[in-house]
Amino acid sequence: MTNATLLIVNCGSSSLKFALFDTTKGEFVADGIAQALGSKSANFSSNNAALDGHAETKQNVDIPHADHAQALSLCLKSLNETFDLEQSLVGVGHRVVHGGESFNSSIVINANVRKEIEKCSPLAPLHNPANLLGITLLEKRYPHLPQVAVFDTAYHQTMPQQAYRYAIPEKLYTELGVRRYGFHGTSHRYVAMATANSLAKPQTETSLICAHLGNGASVCAIANGESIDTSMGMTPLEGLVMGTRSGDIDPGVLPYLNNHGYSIDRIDKTLNKESGLLGLSNESNDMRTLTKLAENGHEGARLAIDVFCFRLAKYIAAMLVSIPNLDALVFTGGIGENSAHVRRQTSSHLKHLGFDLDTNANLENGDATQGVINTPSSRYKIMIIATDEERMIAQDTLNLITN
Repeated sequence: MTNATLLIVNCGSSSLKFALFDTTKGEFVADGIAQALGSKSANFSSNNAALDGHAETKQNVDIPHADHAQALSLCLKSLNETFDLEQSLVGVGHRVVHGGESFNSSIVINANVRKEIEKCSPLAPLHNPANLLGITLLEKRYPHLPQVAVFDTAYHQTMPQQAYRYAIPEKLYTELGVRRYGFHGTSHRYVAMATANSLAKPQTETSLICAHLGNGASVCAIANGESIDTSMGMTPLEGLVMGTRSGDIDPGVLPYLNNHGYSIDRIDKTLNKESGLLGLSNESNDMRTLTKLAENGHEGARLAIDVFCFRLAKYIAAMLVSIPNLDALVFTGGIGENSAHVRRQTSSHLKHLGFDLDTNANLENGDATQGVINTPSSRYKIMIIATDEERMIAQDTLNLITN
């Protein structure tokens, strides 16, 4: 008998990530990514687990100038080498970046949902059109299969107005939707659930500050299981220093650069793709690379890490204003789970506020195992919790299509 499976899809502007979830086993049995789509360096890689007499299969091929449709076709072909999708597939879960104010939870996709996602495209022009493309392609391939949209922004719809409104004319909010939406909501929601489980507390009674740190990074204040404040804004550009994004910057810099010959498109590219760790170091947007360079005396790498950790600590401190009681500060994401150096340097800025990191515990948990890394005398717990956005998408998808 074929186990029921869910296909999890994350379409980016030039990438397509996928994973296959076995609902019976409760685990992922395949994953892969097509990246640099549309360019001559486009590449596809996949990994299918050993299952039901099939050996583990891995694939890595160049697919120059392939588009999303070709990548998806290759994805399905790869999966069908091990799994009979026609027989096993019961639903598709899509990561959708921006749901605006229309969605405060995941939802089964229909014509009206598609229209609302499209309406939000101006708020995420690089992401929502790609997300819709993935939905359309899968709908053509499996017209009777239920599809679910899981929004990055939905979790933050519980933020109060004082947290999400900008101090700008009212009509910019009412007519154009200019407000703070927040992102990484699926990750923050998963970490809130996992932290509550780790602390053996109900999620509705658990409050934490979650630092999701990767190439994109954000901090979220979570009170009684709900998001009440976050560092990202109307777009994923606001907030922390990130891999290639500047994070917070004086708005006056934009007209200043424009007056000095920078077009709006060039400013957008500079702040989103050439800034952050990459811009400060002039070397790399990868924290692992920068840490090694800094250890060898590279001043740009050292500066990039210093600014990253200092700005992160400032945002964590700011979130204490938003949250009434704090159970834990939680580090997650690729950097948060794996960089003992970032955790140590960030915590050093927060020690006088009651965050006291245990040096040995911090190093021992550097392999991303879940655990407490504060000293017994610390006022607040400091923890590492590995995020699992794909599992959250799979769970939402299964719950919705079952209901």
